[in-house]
Parts: sequence; structure tokens; C-alpha cells
Amino acid sequence: MKFFVDTADTNDIKELAETGLLDGVTTNPSLVHKAGRNFLEVVAEICSIVPGPVSAEVVATEHAAMMREAEVLRKIADNITIKVPLTIDGLKTCKALTGEGTMVNVTLCFTANQALLAAKAGATFISPFVGRHDDIGFDGMQIISEIRLIYDNYGFDTQILVASVRHPVHVLEAAKIGADVMTAPPSVIRQLFKHPLTDRGLEAFLSDWQKTGQTIG
Repeated sequence: MKFFVDTADTNDIKELAETGLLDGVTTNPSLVHKAGRNFLEVVAEICSIVPGPVSAEVVATEHAAMMREAEVLRKIADNITIKVPLTIDGLKTCKALTGEGTMVNVTLCFTANQALLAAKAGATFISPFVGRHDDIGFDGMQIISEIRLIYDNYGFDTQILVASVRHPVHVLEAAKIGADVMTAPPSVIRQLFKHPLTDRGLEAFLSDWQKTGQTIG
């Protein structure tokens, strides 16, 4: 499963990229607002840090305007993925852009039927929001299972990008289902490293090593 980080904070992106675990980045208008920087500048910097797909979202809602914004965004770098909403105009834009060889991430997916539409429109990625589904009392991971089944039934190439990931269990369940990608905030990715027995074991090893009075190198 590919790991994307969901942020516009370039310091976090650089730190995680250095681990070798980061395959891409997703952003959205809210994350860029939180970063407090010029949108085009921050996206360009992210593309220079991570060679994998970097999702940059259009803010227009009408097809022609989406295409104009996409033209600006895809000039930033070759690894730009244009992010569009799962609307009729968004899918029109998806079809047009993927037909020209541009990667497209269709976002704000909440049903398997919507994911089917995105795949038929040629989406590179579909982003079902599991955390937001959980928030209103539904099982977000059930949608991932349904999408995986449908895509496998018909051989769609669209990659399932599990979004709105809130905790490590979402990551685990997505991997067990066979999702292609997950995108999570930096804090959730860092939680994946954590286990009290790992910390306790490391402390014991270091304590025993100090008792030997030895050094390495």
C-alpha cells in the first residue's frame, strides 16, 4: 500500500520523505489555508520534495473553469495530480484531463456508486472519506470493501486512495482490504511507529549496553 501524507506543511513533508516511506502528498484548500502560504508556491515546493503524485485541488465548480485552473496547476510540475470533486462537472473534467495524460484524484467520495462513476470517468485515484463517514455513524471501511470488490470485478485501473484517515486502525483495515493508497495527517503516520513494547525494549537494550562500558566506532 502506498503512503501519502495529507498536509501542506513542507517541514512535515520533508521529515517524512527522509524515512523513505512517503509515496505522495495530498492537499486541499483547507490545508493550504492552515499553512498560511501562497497556494501555487507551496504546491511547487511540495512537488520538489516528493517525486510521487502531489494532489492539488481546483476550487472552481463548473467544468470550463475547472479546466482553466487545471491548466495552471499542471504546469507546476510533472507529478501534479489534479484533484476534482465528485460532481458531474468534476467527472467531465476528470475525463478530459485523464484523456490528455494528466493524473486526476476524484475527491469527496462517500458511496461505492460514486466510486464506480469516477472509475468509468478514468480517474487515476478515487478518494473515499472514511473518517467523515464514521463521524455520522456509518462504517467508513465498509465502503472501501465495496469499492475494492467492484473495481476487481471489472478490472478498473483507478487506485483506491483511502482519505480522512483518523487513526492507525484505519490504516490497518485499509491494508487488509487491499486499498492501493492511504493518505493521513503527519500525526497519524507517526503513530504507526509507536508501541510501548518497542519503547520499553529499546530502553532495556540501551541500559544493558551502557553497563558493558563499550562504544561502537
